Amino acid sequence: MNQPTVVVLDYGSGNVHSAVKALQAAEADVTLTKDPDAVMAADGLVVPGVGAFGAVMGALRDSGAVPLIERRLAGGQPVLGICVGMQVMFDRGIERGVDTPGLGQWPGVVEQLSGRPLPHMGWNTVDPGQGSILFKGIERERFYFVHSYGVTQWTLKDTGVLPAPVVTWAEHGGQRFVAAAENGPLSATQFHPEKSGTAGIALLANWLRSLPQR
Repeated sequence: MNQPTVVVLDYGSGNVHSAVKALQAAEADVTLTKDPDAVMAADGLVVPGVGAFGAVMGALRDSGAVPLIERRLAGGQPVLGICVGMQVMFDRGIERGVDTPGLGQWPGVVEQLSGRPLPHMGWNTVDPGQGSILFKGIERERFYFVHSYGVTQWTLKDTGVLPAPVVTWAEHGGQRFVAAAENGPLSATQFHPEKSGTAGIALLANWLRSLPQR
């Protein structure tokens, strides 16, 4: 198997260098860039993100990354979102009273969690969806979260045309939220695999093995 090529999107937000190192540890050939040709040519694209939903969306738009993400997904080319890079895949984010449109790849609203304390910070278990590729062999591991906002309702229906989305849940302060989702070429995690030690590396390796190579 050839080493899969991965671009970590360098658009001004996210733990990009940590993500690069983690992907290299998972044996990917990694480039940190926003160059359109490189983004479109890679076997996989990673969209990291930290901070406010609105700021991340603004940075994606200002850098010209939005149409690249949309083109990859429309063409069935894999994308992995991390933390706020997952959140922006949904319709909207409401943060401190500001309602910001997301990329609209998944229906749903990112809102402040009701579980306390906030932020939800530290290691937590997850409940992987049946048939998960990301969590194969690491279903009982713990992953590192840092967030106060999330999606608490998954509303995308199974149309029967495409495979049903695989949704992984976690719980904080008695409230369930989406910890990860796998839906065709689009996968995403609310937690940080690049900060989750050997479990995070294993998850990234699972994603890399799923990439169709060209």
